[in-house]
Amino acid sequence: MSDNATAAVGRRPLAALAEGRGKPAAIALLAAVAVLYPVAFPNQANVDSLANAAIYAALALGLNIVVGFTGLLDLGYAAFFAIGAYAYGILNSFQLHPAWGPFWVPLQHLGLVMPFPGNSGGTVVHFTLSFWIALPLAAVISAGCGMAFGAPTLRLRGDYLAIVTLGFGEIVPIVFRNWSSLTNGAAGLNGVGAPVLLGHSFGVNAIPYYYVAIALVAFLIFASLRLRDSRIGRAWMAIREDEIAAGAMGVNRTRFKLLAFATGAAFAGATGVVFIAKLQTATPDMFDFPVSVMILVMIVFGGIGSVWGAVAGAMILQLLQSWWLPDLSGLVDGLGRLLGSRWLASVDLTQSTELIFGIILVVMMLYRRQGLIPAHRPQAALSFEAQHAVVQRGFGELRLSGLAGDVAAGTPALQVRGVTVAFGGLKALDAVSIDVPSGGVVAVIGPNGSGKSTLFNVITGLVPANGGSIRFRGEEILGLHDHQILARGIARTFQNIRLFPTLTVLQNVLVGQHARLSTSLFGAVFRPPRTRREEQAALDWAREVIAIFGNRLAPRLGQAVGGLSYANRRRTEIARALASRPKLLLLDEPTAGMNPAETLELAEQIRGLKSLGLTVLLIEHKLDVVTQLADTVYVLDHGEIIAHGTPAEVRRNEDVLRAYLGRNAQAAAAGIAGGGDAT
Repeated sequence: MSDNATAAVGRRPLAALAEGRGKPAAIALLAAVAVLYPVAFPNQANVDSLANAAIYAALALGLNIVVGFTGLLDLGYAAFFAIGAYAYGILNSFQLHPAWGPFWVPLQHLGLVMPFPGNSGGTVVHFTLSFWIALPLAAVISAGCGMAFGAPTLRLRGDYLAIVTLGFGEIVPIVFRNWSSLTNGAAGLNGVGAPVLLGHSFGVNAIPYYYVAIALVAFLIFASLRLRDSRIGRAWMAIREDEIAAGAMGVNRTRFKLLAFATGAAFAGATGVVFIAKLQTATPDMFDFPVSVMILVMIVFGGIGSVWGAVAGAMILQLLQSWWLPDLSGLVDGLGRLLGSRWLASVDLTQSTELIFGIILVVMMLYRRQGLIPAHRPQAALSFEAQHAVVQRGFGELRLSGLAGDVAAGTPALQVRGVTVAFGGLKALDAVSIDVPSGGVVAVIGPNGSGKSTLFNVITGLVPANGGSIRFRGEEILGLHDHQILARGIARTFQNIRLFPTLTVLQNVLVGQHARLSTSLFGAVFRPPRTRREEQAALDWAREVIAIFGNRLAPRLGQAVGGLSYANRRRTEIARALASRPKLLLLDEPTAGMNPAETLELAEQIRGLKSLGLTVLLIEHKLDVVTQLADTVYVLDHGEIIAHGTPAEVRRNEDVLRAYLGRNAQAAAAGIAGGGDAT
């Protein structure tokens, strides 16, 4: 790959990688077919079936936000569908009829209510909420319910979360079934008003509802694609891939889980309005558990996390239920009569829809787990020329603004005082104290199990401390959450690499900038100029950081990191940490698993970071790397600092040699002097 090609990929990687962006003609053709179908084939039954399929496509897009983007298994999604539907139905039917009074007159002028003769005399209120107002209103109501439900439950994970959402999905229809004064109970809402546009009522004509449903799906596709390729979408996908790494990169996991839940609920709430307006009635049985399962099957069938896959899966399975199974049942019945088989002549496949859906799901899991339209498509292997292209690497032109802090060199950037961490009766850290001067490189060494990674974990908020103090640039940070610590300027890598495997190299590095960006949900969808400038600046910064590693990473911007070599995954993790513009970088065994040539190359790059003024705290087993990089070395053993000083002083310390190498000091010293490794 040439330098120009690499730059082109960097300038518009999200556009190049976005699902369906490379086929505008196909999308235009699909839109034209959707718009012209009722004109060419105005059969009301078929148009109504397509409108229903579009409604389920909209629901699938909402659940795809929760399950596909964020990885939260929601088995009660139909509850938000019901909340949106009933919100409109209650406010546009004869269910509620309070007495008329002066309070209602202003609302009458707004077209929200009208006086109506009461059954027992007098005048009562008839609610006439406009369909067009109800769409955003129901979305807001459902989103609020999603946040209210999610706040106490989204700290749960996996099966526990699935069980809780299942319970919520069962509770909502029960409430609607039993709250007769509000919902008319099991009989359901009746007389829901049809939408009116330019003075014309939709009535029972399927065609206007079809166009409304298609327009809603088009907008939700647009919103889903915009969200996926934004700061918010990257945060959701980071949570899905690795919650711990997402938090370490500055993602507030609870907040963004709630945002995903609320966004999916808003999609469902708006869709519920279209659904009940088309039927002009609603009963609790329409929103039971099988509806949630069917929507989940649709996104699994289409491709979890795939926007176009969710739409395709919903349309195919819904049309299978309403079109193809009845037709197939007719063919089977005809064949049975022809053969004289009573069993075949009485087969009704529409009664076995759930069984057929289950069979389809099993077949997909066995033979195409990624779904019809996968969210992540494998990239072609790099050519020999691309792998060996000369890409300029160095630090002379690299602008790492914000990395060198405003604290004078030599003053403490990080002060750890008396930190103790105990797991039950085991003290992983026992009154540990270290100083990391601004602009310096400090190494922490020690045998396996000595507490090095625990020290990193407590500094970055992953493990709570039992006592002590940690001050960063004069501010106490002990007790802060991991995303708050990252926001203050401390980034880290992990001993066992924690990347987001299905995301590309570029997307991983962009996640590292999460805390430095501020795009809101509105900005992510509608992309005002400020958001576009911010995203472009993030891309430019990501390219600069990746340029540190030359052609090791630059030609691989669009490749999923799960397919990279071990060394390149290490480089990507360091690049992701650097992308957060840290003032202090914590590297946990960065050269582990690398061969000598790769180790020397990475050590050179870390030294270059030091020359830029970046403060580095390093855990490393390779003493030649420690000697080459570190100004000061602290030695941990059984959770205690047993020595510290310059690398040369530590190498000669007999207590260190005895604890670290498990041999007598004289033999150890001889081994190290001969160039031995301290692993």
